[in-house]
Amino acid sequence: MKKFLAAIGIFVLFSLLGGCATQSKLVTIVPAASYEPTRDKALIVFLRPSLFGGGVQATVYDITGNSETFIGILSGQTKAAHLTEPGEKLFMVVGENADFMKATLEAGKTYYALVSPRVGVWKARFSLLPVRKDTTSKYRTESDEFKEWLNKSQYIENTEASHAWYRLNKTNVQAKRIEYLEKWDRMLPQDKEVLTLRANDGK
Repeated sequence: MKKFLAAIGIFVLFSLLGGCATQSKLVTIVPAASYEPTRDKALIVFLRPSLFGGGVQATVYDITGNSETFIGILSGQTKAAHLTEPGEKLFMVVGENADFMKATLEAGKTYYALVSPRVGVWKARFSLLPVRKDTTSKYRTESDEFKEWLNKSQYIENTEASHAWYRLNKTNVQAKRIEYLEKWDRMLPQDKEVLTLRANDGK
């Protein structure tokens, strides 16, 4: 019986991870959207280009300081724009886990971060990966691969339904924030640097 249940669990997991992308009905697609930074604010775009883990949604937050701003719910091949004050920032993505990315943002610039899925225990886990201007980096704003991802992904925006979801799940989100931020705080500085957007990565 245990083996049967384990087999069912594995089947469900890979169905969720390998299946087609399931668009969240809580957000709205904005096909013709165009977002720009302003003279006094920076723009950061969170991009989920992969269809892997398409049955599981990723939620993204700005958790700079003691605040928590709900940015959006990202499915495969979607992206969300976040206009924010410049300076030192900390962002969080939540799936089965929570993961983080630091950023130093300058006003008037646009930055990009990838929402990257991976296999979890019961559903997909996610990481936030900085997209750099550095030509030695794996993910680069000037690469053909990144430009293709950007073009294929559609902007989403929050709705009253997605904000209602966040209010309903805020306690669980904050619990994951506390649990996984303790692990993040124990990371070595050089490991955090890999997960940091630099000011000159903007364009």
